[in-house]
Amino acid sequence: MSFEDLEPRTAKPAPKDLNVLGVAELNDYIAGLEAEIARARAAIAAKQAQKSAAEAFFRKP
Repeated sequence: MSFEDLEPRTAKPAPKDLNVLGVAELNDYIAGLEAEIARARAAIAAKQAQKSAAEAFFRKP
């Protein structure tokens, strides 16, 4: 086994260079990020609803 085997296989993506983008491109970039945030929030809400339902189902009377 080598040290390379111990390294994580997926690296964190490098931050996007915002200096090369124009105003319209930055607005599009922000819109895409906001859409992804909304998608993540919807997933959180769904998971919380599932957890609440499971807790209610298994709650002792």
